[in-house]
Amino acid sequence: MATQRNGFKKESFILSVDVGTTTIRCNVFDKGAKIRGTCSSKVNYFPSSMLFIHATKSPYAGVKMSQIVSLGIATQRGTFTTWDRTTGRPFHNFISYQDLRAIDSVTSWNGSYTMKAVQGAMTLLYLVSRQKRFLAASVLVFSPQQVTFRLLWALTHYTQLRQAVAEDTCCFGTIDTWLLFKLTKGEVHATDYSNASSTGMFDPYQMCWSGPLFSMLSLPFSILPKVEDTIHSFGSTHSSIFGVSIPIMALIADQQAAMYGECCFDVGNVNITMGTGAFVDINTGSKPHTSAAGLYPVVGWKIGEEVVYLAEGNAADTGTAIKWAQGLELFSDVQETSAMAYSVADSDGVCFVPSFSGLQAPLNDPTACASFMGLTPSTNKCHLVRAILESVAFSVRQLYQTMLRETCIPVTKIRVDGGVCTNDFVMQLTTDLIGQKLARPVHHEISCRGAAFVAGLGVGFWKDKEELKRLHTADQMFVPRQAAQSGTELGVVSAEYEAVLRSWEKALQRSMGWYSSRA
Repeated sequence: MATQRNGFKKESFILSVDVGTTTIRCNVFDKGAKIRGTCSSKVNYFPSSMLFIHATKSPYAGVKMSQIVSLGIATQRGTFTTWDRTTGRPFHNFISYQDLRAIDSVTSWNGSYTMKAVQGAMTLLYLVSRQKRFLAASVLVFSPQQVTFRLLWALTHYTQLRQAVAEDTCCFGTIDTWLLFKLTKGEVHATDYSNASSTGMFDPYQMCWSGPLFSMLSLPFSILPKVEDTIHSFGSTHSSIFGVSIPIMALIADQQAAMYGECCFDVGNVNITMGTGAFVDINTGSKPHTSAAGLYPVVGWKIGEEVVYLAEGNAADTGTAIKWAQGLELFSDVQETSAMAYSVADSDGVCFVPSFSGLQAPLNDPTACASFMGLTPSTNKCHLVRAILESVAFSVRQLYQTMLRETCIPVTKIRVDGGVCTNDFVMQLTTDLIGQKLARPVHHEISCRGAAFVAGLGVGFWKDKEELKRLHTADQMFVPRQAAQSGTELGVVSAEYEAVLRSWEKALQRSMGWYSSRA
């Protein structure tokens, strides 16, 4: 068979996997970055690799596993498990980023004298040294979404886990680390910088696990995986799994994979993900961003000498709220929601706060509750659905404004991905509210493509980022209506929504502190 200049057979492919909150997606990409096969399965929170293996072994339009030259894995962040290093047996189910069992500890620590002393000391160190990592530590607050206190909770409540730590037979890992361990039959216990930096236990300024944090909370260092580059030879899948051994060349966290899949390689590039939660990420270049409002500095990717950082804000429950509303039978098919929202002139004064697991940046209140406010006898299903969809766009606008205010980086382009971005009402309202053009990709689940891109670069399947940019598919562009119709400057919020936004922000304030103030 003829070969290409990179040495691969013409019919070679890259396999990529995206393990999300609710779904595992697997795609096979050809040299033109076209999807040659795809499949998906629902996520099971019992830590078995069999569901993953079943999904990746599904038939792909005649593609054979022997034609797969590299595997890239993207995973949702913050979900973890622990297991026995020798037997591979997990000590508990996955504990997801939505788990609130550690919320009492988080609240207690955030209000403790120890935290106040740490923040004061870091403030003094910043004033003396002007090092931004001390400024970041001076405004540090813990969140249930971070792994830190959920791991501490697990260490407190699982006897076998504590015993394994004492005997030095315990492994900790987020989903990427667990899958890598299982796919290599226990040979590799590792993660990459993008995943490690998303746990809340990693110091992005020093590029290592945070020693001071582990010492302060008495967390064991011995259980941690080795941190490697995003493109790295992580070993190969055991031949008994797929019939052949496939090189695992990339691990990358899902938001970072979305940035890479959208070719957001330059400073000022922004990616907005509308999935189970809403995320706004901006490429800040070679230096981590220090935030006082809750934006989190994460490693986008580390490839050789190149380290790219992102500043990230998120709202955890935007997509979750839509699924919740479907469960209440406000609609039968998610595709109906855009038409339902457009069928009414407004939400009839109804505001929805999407806060099933608290509010994140910039309010940062884990005790806030989800709520409808402004209900009247005239309220109908369409008003409720419109209020829920509006809350997605409002949350994105809030994060976007925080990002602009905090980073002071000029935005050069904005791309949007995730399941909720298929909703035209949400997309148009979002572009109207932030006053910027939004590009929606042809294929909305971009994390798989990002994982494929980094895995392909790792084996020379694609040459460089410039080639990836040329392979980027055309987008559908959403333009702010006010600017398009009147020629006014982008960024002007219409008077129509100024009052609605003020009401929604008032609803946020009334939802805050709900669980801490209840008897």
